[in-house]
Amino acid sequence: MAPLTPHWKQPSHPDIQDVVINEQEFTSKSLSKVSLPPFGLYAKMDFPPCTLADKPTYATVQIDQDKHLNLNSDLLYINHSCEPSLIFDTANLNILAGPNGLKAGEELTFFYPSSEWSMDQPFDCLCGKPTCRGRIAGAKDMSKEQLEGLWINGHIHKLLELKAAEDAKLSGNGNHFVKADRRATEDPTAQALRDALKHAEKVVEAAQLALHSYIESAGSGYNGASASRRGPTSRELSGEMGGDTVLA
Repeated sequence: MAPLTPHWKQPSHPDIQDVVINEQEFTSKSLSKVSLPPFGLYAKMDFPPCTLADKPTYATVQIDQDKHLNLNSDLLYINHSCEPSLIFDTANLNILAGPNGLKAGEELTFFYPSSEWSMDQPFDCLCGKPTCRGRIAGAKDMSKEQLEGLWINGHIHKLLELKAAEDAKLSGNGNHFVKADRRATEDPTAQALRDALKHAEKVVEAAQLALHSYIESAGSGYNGASASRRGPTSRELSGEMGGDTVLA
């Protein structure tokens, strides 16, 4: 969704985003111009153009329990989906590719309740996905099952904990309180992030070894013939990145 009259220069992100404007209200959309690996950085929520909002509206993004953001750009044309292609990481003000990565031409979407506690304008979702949640009014009105398996921002987790504690207090049952760290260990998105981090660490380690080997070779006046080993081979580096080779 976007303001009826954009007040920013368009296009605001021409290198990464293609906005498709439709005449019917709230049917405009965005398509990606880039391909990214899982959790790759798509865009930053920079200041400027972003500004803090005086109050939440259908065009703001919630970034904390009581803070909302005006994007002031074509990023507002990123719609909701129950199986989103993007993640809005509000703690770091990053927009990331989802766990499946992002392909050029794919529609740009994110899961609105991942950042919104109580939406200014609830709506009936028409994403058509098998996991469609139906009525979207914010995380406050969704069950634990409806939120499972999706990226949920830290401020939403905190608000869910407060709500669970209050509900448990009213019901006289203190066992309903669930800690965020326990929930994270059971979350498929958290597991995918851990896997991506492990892979990235292996890539960095292999690159460091390759750089060290290259510098050693260059510094010794390497002329194409040497009787001593000066570093891992490209085959070993490939194996290291795959986790199946141990370098001596």
